[in-house]
Amino acid sequence: MTQEKTLYERFLHAVLFELVALLLCAPVMSWLLGVSFAHAGLLTLMISLVAMAWNVIFNSIFDRLERRWKAKAAPTAVVEPRRFSVRIAHAVIFEAGLILAVVPMAAWWLNIGLVEAFILDIGLVLFFLPYTLVFNWCYDKIRAGMLKNATC
Repeated sequence: MTQEKTLYERFLHAVLFELVALLLCAPVMSWLLGVSFAHAGLLTLMISLVAMAWNVIFNSIFDRLERRWKAKAAPTAVVEPRRFSVRIAHAVIFEAGLILAVVPMAAWWLNIGLVEAFILDIGLVLFFLPYTLVFNWCYDKIRAGMLKNATC
């Protein structure tokens, strides 16, 4: 069974995830949207703050549901990273939930319609879906290795 994450670790995970995303997205959004770096950066920061809050909430719920499911399926004391298929489901559900908050906010900030904001968000999802998957897969591998070394 995977060791439960502390609130501090959840916060660190969310901050690392969003910081790397912000550093990758702000310059690209500025260039693609033809807006100033500051305008794109502030939108990216707002999206990041919403995503960070959603990250903590979603991952807490996801972890609890996963622990409950694993306990029923096959309880074990081995620390294992999530299977890749679980990470795929995690990434897809996370991004779908984030769309509900980001589209209206982007429409307001950029003074565009919801359809245009949704299209913009699809572009963000095309980036964030693989980013979420890769970031969390790497995080899981590193965390499992650190936990394994700590128990030796």
